[in-house]
Parts: sequence; C-alpha cells; structure tokens
Amino acid sequence: MASVPILVLNSGSSSIKFSVYGTGDGEPQKLHEGAVDGIGTDQGEFWIKDGKGKKVIDETPALPTQAVAFKLVADALHSKDFPAPSAIGHRMVSGGPTVQTNQRITPALIEEMERYKAFAPLHTPIAIYIMREAIRQFPGIPNFVCLDTWFHRHMPEVVTQLPIPEEYAAMGVRRYGAHGLSYESIVYQLAPKVPQKLIVAHLGNGASIAAIRDGQGMDTSMGLTPLGGIISGSRSGDIDPGVLLFILRKIAETVRNTTEAADLLEAVVSKKAGLLGVSELSSDMRDLRDAIAHGNAKARLAVEMFTWTIAKWIGGYVAELGGLDMLVFTGGIGENDIATRAEVCAGLITLGIKLDKSRNDVQGAAQISADHSPVMVRVIPPAEDLMIVNHVVRLLAE
Repeated sequence: MASVPILVLNSGSSSIKFSVYGTGDGEPQKLHEGAVDGIGTDQGEFWIKDGKGKKVIDETPALPTQAVAFKLVADALHSKDFPAPSAIGHRMVSGGPTVQTNQRITPALIEEMERYKAFAPLHTPIAIYIMREAIRQFPGIPNFVCLDTWFHRHMPEVVTQLPIPEEYAAMGVRRYGAHGLSYESIVYQLAPKVPQKLIVAHLGNGASIAAIRDGQGMDTSMGLTPLGGIISGSRSGDIDPGVLLFILRKIAETVRNTTEAADLLEAVVSKKAGLLGVSELSSDMRDLRDAIAHGNAKARLAVEMFTWTIAKWIGGYVAELGGLDMLVFTGGIGENDIATRAEVCAGLITLGIKLDKSRNDVQGAAQISADHSPVMVRVIPPAEDLMIVNHVVRLLAE
C-alpha cells in the first residue's frame, strides 16, 4: 500500500487530542501530535508538536465551544505546514450492541451509534460531533471508527451477562468494557512474547483493569459504561444499587421530571464522586499526593480507597486466570505515580508480586519488579493512536 498520512482524533469532554502518522513500509511513524485543552473556558491551550517533540504551535486561545476548538485543529491541518490526511481514525468508547467492529463511518453508522449514547454518556455525544465535523471539514476523506469495546469481544458470557431481567438484556444492557485500545496496545508492545496470564491496570482520571489470557481480553472492570469498576477521578465505580436508589429518591424530593432526576444522578456518580468526592479536594492524583504530604486525612482516605480497590480487583483476576505471569501499569497515574504502584503491590506480596524500590523510582517505561519476584511487573505507556492507525491501514486495504 502506498504511504498515506493518517489523522487520529481522540475527543474528550474538555479536550481534543490528535496525531498524524505517516504509513507505508514498516512501523507507522508519528509526524505530528497536538491537543486543544480547556474547552469551555476563556483560557484554553492549543499546541502541536512535530515528530521530534518540538512545539510548532503553542497558543492560549479562548475555547468557548467544541466547534471553536475543532475549527482550530482543522484550520491548522489544512495549512501547508502539515500533510493533508488521506484517512481519519476516530476513537469511540462504545458503539452499543449493534456496532461492535471497527469500520468505515457512514451517516447511517453515526445515527446507529448515537442511539446508544447512554452506554458512554460522557464520551459518545462529543465523539459523534467530532465525526460529523471531520466529515464536513475534510470532504471526501474516508473516516473510520475504532472501538474500545472491540478488544473485549472475546469475554465469555459469564462475564458479559448482567444479573438483570431478560427484557433489559435484550436491549443490549451487558458488560462491554472500555480502554480497549490501551489494552490492545500493551499486548502489541509485548509481542511476540505476550505472557499467557497478564493483568493490565490502566490508571488515569478514568481507571480500569483487565485480565488477559494469551493476548485476548477475558475480563475487565468497567461494565455497561465507563462508570463501572474501580473508583476513578470523579467516578464512583461499582456501587451498591441501593445507594443509587437512595440518592435518586433524595433528588426526586425537589425534582419531579424523571429525565432531569436521572441527569442529576448521573452527574453525582460521574462528575462528583470517586477521588474528588471522597477527598472533597481534587480528582488529580498529584493534588492528592501533595495534600497527603500536608496531613490531609480526606485526601489520604481517597487514595487508600483507590489503591485498595485496585489490589482487590487484581487479586480476583489472579484467581480467574489461575495465576499471573505479568502485571503492567499504564495510563497517567500508572506511568507516573510511583507511590500508587508501590501501595498497590504492597497488598499483593502473597500473590508473588515483589517490587524493587529503586527500579520503581522512575516515571515511564520500566521493569519495576525485583529479580526474584515470581511475577514480573512492568510500566508500559499506552499507544492507543498507533493502534487506531494500524486498524485504519488494515481497513483501507480491505
């Protein structure tokens, strides 16, 4: 296949991240990467770096809307300073029960994915908007959707089925998982020597864990939506349904509209809970570590809940896999928070996980387990954009 520049778009609630890869013979090469951050504020950030990490654009524009933010990206990429993309790949958390494979985007496909926006309510509406804008801003360029849920397609029914009445299961309500492109990228980077029994902890503002056997996802902590599983930055993770009912009834005392009440409940468990809710301070691990150093008890409790929950999930997955060959930390916290890795692994010594303190005193890729540890522990940054590029290249060739 002739070399083509591929644009990758990864949208969030307050940011749009993007990269451009050159493809051809051999491994795709990153030509540029950038982001617009702080969408919805007067003090946004817009930057683009070249393949060597040098900033070629560094601005602080007002970013009142997603439309303004994406226009900055499109205008820059239309300029002569950047290669015009020949294809565009979009990260999508979930396409719902009817869109489960990576494929070329059509108007009909967008409408179908939009039907299931409740399966990733913080992500899907923005991703859909960016897809439509990319088609409009780059006419004639093929666009492809790459799903986080695709990696988890091998999970057995005992994992995906929820203990709910069949009428709701028939609507597609089941466990799908998330962060699949991150997990896929870890397996890709470990190849060809992928451990048979592997657990990956993707720890960031959104956090999840996956049990992987022979390179295939067998279980993961997130469920129908990215709200499930372990406690995250501002998300509750798994919680007693009775708690949700209690909060909903309290909301209903002042709000009589069912949709509004549901929206308010969603805001509680997705934007006001987790590390932020417990600490009453921040969803950012760096802020919490600083507060702990200054004696903040609530910050300490929030972090202890985070690391304790992670260790508990990992222990369960060791039982599910029948042992463990390797544990990988990835994501912003997994890569950079030395204390989190140490605290998680301290609770797993009986499972054969032993860190080397000096090796763990690092940010970025490394082996951090002791030489005598029966289980290898590594830190590997994710390469989600590269996975999207690989999928786009494959789909273009079909």
